[in-house]
Formats: sequence, C-alpha cells, structure tokens
Amino acid sequence: MNTKKLFAVLLAVLLALTATACGGNGGDDQEELLSIGIMQFMQHAALDDATAGFKKALADNGLIDGVNIRINEQNAQGDTNNCSTIADQFVAENVDLVLAVATPAAQAMAGKTTEIPILGTAVTDYVVAKLVDSDEVPGGNVSGTSDMNPVKEQIDLLVEFAPEAKKIGLIYTASEDNSALQAGLAKEAIEALGLEPVIVTINNSNDVQQAVQNIVTRCDALYVPTDNTMASAMPIVQSITVEAKIPVVAGEYSAVMAGGLATLGITYWDLGYQTGLMAVEILKNGADISTMSIQWASGFDYVVNGTVAEELGIAIPDYLLDFVEMME
Repeated sequence: MNTKKLFAVLLAVLLALTATACGGNGGDDQEELLSIGIMQFMQHAALDDATAGFKKALADNGLIDGVNIRINEQNAQGDTNNCSTIADQFVAENVDLVLAVATPAAQAMAGKTTEIPILGTAVTDYVVAKLVDSDEVPGGNVSGTSDMNPVKEQIDLLVEFAPEAKKIGLIYTASEDNSALQAGLAKEAIEALGLEPVIVTINNSNDVQQAVQNIVTRCDALYVPTDNTMASAMPIVQSITVEAKIPVVAGEYSAVMAGGLATLGITYWDLGYQTGLMAVEILKNGADISTMSIQWASGFDYVVNGTVAEELGIAIPDYLLDFVEMME
C-alpha cells in the first residue's frame, strides 16, 4: 500500500473513532440531565393546573425539559394500584426528584423510597396523611404545599347564598384523607351556626350520581370540599343540583367553574408554581428537603359561576359582582 492510500485509511479510521466518541458523549450528556418524575393522581382541571404551575416555575428558573432536566410525567387515572406502579418506575429510574400531585400519589411514592426527594401538592394535611413528622420540620424526604382551604369562610359563603337553609349537605370520597379532613371542619362550622349537617360519602365515581340525587332531597344547600372524585364529576353535580334548586359551594375554582356556584378558595396553578419554587431550591441550591417546612397558599380568591347563579335564580351580592365568571 502506497503512502497516500495508507494515509486515507488512517484518516477514515480516525474520523470513525471521533464520530463514535461524539455519539457516546451525546448519550452521556443525556444521562447527566436532572430527572424529575411527576405522578398526578387523576386528570381534572385542578390537578392539571397544579402540574402546569409546577413546570412553569421550573422553566422560569432555567430548568427546561429536554435541555437541562428530563421530566417523566405520569397520570394514575385515579387508581392507587397505578400509583404504586408509577412509584416503582420512578425508584427504578432513580429520579432526582418527584412531584406527587394529590394525597394518594404522595402516599404511594413515600411508601417506596426514603431517599428520593418528594414534593407534594394538592395535599391538605401532611401530618394526617402520615407523610411528615411535622409541618415545621418534615424530618424525612417529603415536603410540599398544602391545599387547605378556609373551610369556615366557605360555609359562611354558602349560608349567605342560602340564608333560609336549615340543613347543609356534605358529600365527599371516604377514602380521601384530605376530603375527610375538610368535611370534618365543615361539619364543625355548620354546627357552630346552629344548622344540621347531612353527610353522604362515596367510594368512587360510579357512586356520584346516586349520592347527589339522594342528598339533594335531604338538604337545603350543599358543600363539596376539595375532592378528586367529586371534582371530576361536577357536571353531574350541576345537572342534579340546578334541577333541585340547591346552591353548591365547592372547595376550589375549577370545581366551581365545572358546575358549582361559588367559592373562596385557592388557585391550584399558583399552588403548583409555589411547589416548583421549592423544587428549584432543592435541584439548583441543594436545599435539604427534611428541613423544608410545609407551605400554604399565600391568599384566597372568590369566584362565582354566573351561569349557575342564573340557572338557580340566585341574586349575587354586590361585593361579589367583580368575581363573576360565565361558563363556556
């Protein structure tokens, strides 16, 4: 082989090795991306908003999916068995952080690892859910934001729309810790006003229609706390309660705009964004999640569903007119 041919062969080999090395480095770069798992318990507007707010907070702080982080977003479709499967997947992938959206998702994830940082959102009480030692010092690998609502003020709002009411209905999913907690607070607030609480619980979405049909015959107004199953079924609630002329105060904005009458509550997008800022502290600044206190919403907002108010024939107080929104 002459010198020119030998040089051409060596050059080709060198180029091939260089290309292989570059390809390998590309794979290493991909592996070096921070990985974030998102487990959302089920799909409805409030939880969707929380997830969207979380991702926006990351992006606003330079953590961009596909650039320097990799997000694996999973939805359990309201099934705790799916939560367990997703949690196993995140543990196997050894993700750097998990966002658990709603109490069942947080409980499932916390049951699978004590090492991976877990931030919850749309969780009402972390202590009651056995996720932390205390709100001030969680003490483990779980922290996050609480969706606790001003329940007493929500009951006061309901009575304002139904001043002649004697019996106030409460409906929620018995297995959801956050819903049971808020329903208990609502019961106390109703009794403190000298009114009678009427309580009906459901197990799953198949129970909603019959349960609502039952409770509207036994109450004068209805309270629905933040509850994943009820939130996903608010159009059913609307159809039954409007026909029965029963006003409904729900736990949060999305449930109101899906069929309730009004609320004074949190905005889940804002809550998710707040949780995303906590994630930034962990991922960029090395914050210790075991010492990160549980955070609460910084404020509450009124919303009145003008469409439902018209259907019920209810007059809206003057101070709430600026908070009226119509259904699409």
